[in-house]
Amino acid sequence: MRAHLARVDAVLVQAVIAAALSFAHLHDVASAAGQDGWKAWAYPVSVDLLLVAAWRRLRSGDAKAAGWCWFLIALAASLGANIATAGLLDLDHVPAWLRILVAGWPAVAFLGGTLLVHSSPTTHDETSDAMDQETPKDIEDQEDALDPAPEPPAPPAVEPAPAPAPPPVAVPAALVEHARKVAEEHHARTGTAIDTPTLRARLGVPPPMADAIAAQL
Repeated sequence: MRAHLARVDAVLVQAVIAAALSFAHLHDVASAAGQDGWKAWAYPVSVDLLLVAAWRRLRSGDAKAAGWCWFLIALAASLGANIATAGLLDLDHVPAWLRILVAGWPAVAFLGGTLLVHSSPTTHDETSDAMDQETPKDIEDQEDALDPAPEPPAPPAVEPAPAPAPPPVAVPAALVEHARKVAEEHHARTGTAIDTPTLRARLGVPPPMADAIAAQL
């Protein structure tokens, strides 16, 4: 963890030093080209902001050609100032072409920054605008085109014929009397009337006969 922080700190320190030197060189060139006071300090700010805007466009992955174009222009301005102040240019006698470049830089930086920041893809916005401009009739037509054709109504269900009623089951009177005693004993013990399944289990008779006995109780 400490080694990672040390590497990060070294990179940050190096970046700050490089930015300060480049900032100072751009200020010196602008001042030598006739831009006095706050104007000389504004030139390096505009170069650095154009670099940042171009870098953000490259990171976003959109319109990389424009990002690289303006990144190289800002980098050339920064490198040109660094090289010019390395003794290759007499800052006391700045040539006229350099004065013209310095004087025209604000317009170039403004154009590049505007194109980089305000020319992002508008696919989503155009789609939203197109949807907003659709009339209710257009939306209704689209919904009708998407809806499938109505299915034909299903034929009416044919009700099955009722099953014939089973023939009546003859129950001996003695069995009915025994079933009545079983039902009374069940009611006295549980407090509830005996049901047909319980009666059938107690008597050991088939379901039709149990139903017939229950009907006579």
